[in-house]
Parts: sequence; C-alpha cells; structure tokens
Amino acid sequence: MSAFKDIIATDIHRTFLNLDEFSDIHMVNGKQMLVQVDENEQIEREKRFNQNMDGLYTNQKLIYVAADEYGPLPKQGSMITFDGRKYMVADAINEGGVYSITLEANRA
Repeated sequence: MSAFKDIIATDIHRTFLNLDEFSDIHMVNGKQMLVQVDENEQIEREKRFNQNMDGLYTNQKLIYVAADEYGPLPKQGSMITFDGRKYMVADAINEGGVYSITLEANRA
C-alpha cells in the first residue's frame, strides 16, 4: 500500500468513524460498532419517499461503517438488523475501507 493509502486507512477510525467527531455506537447484526448515519441524505430521501396505495412507504437509511469492523460487504437484498429493526440492503459499496450501505424497510 502507498503512504497516501495508509494515511487514508488510518483516517477511517481517527476521523471519519470517530466517536468524538461524526459517529455513534449502534447495534448492527447484534454487534456494537461505530456507525455514521447520513442524516442529510436520509431527510432528502424521506422527502421523496415512495408512497404506496396501501399506506405503506419505504423508509431508507444511509449508514457508513468500517469494513474491517463490519466484515464482508453485505449483498444487495440481504437482511441487516440495525438498532433492533430489520432492514433490507438496497445497496452496498466499499468506498476505500468504508462501507456505504443503504438500508430499506417498509413502514406504515
């Protein structure tokens, strides 16, 4: 790995997923880990939520977790338990050691 990539890898925990800066502790699949929930994106998505005829809508969350803490990248369509609620993985991307995971659930 290059020196720059080493610095970026260190910054994942020191800055981006730091409890004192951007992240909070959440339960993901029964394991406590540092997670950054993208509240701004969540608000924008809720403005555009998919309203169904039966009164249900799709609730989405965008979370970021460290790849080394989470494990293998979750597959689209798999289920994740986040803070005691079940969500389906709508999308998951490895962004250089940080997973960007879009979670989706139907809510009434």
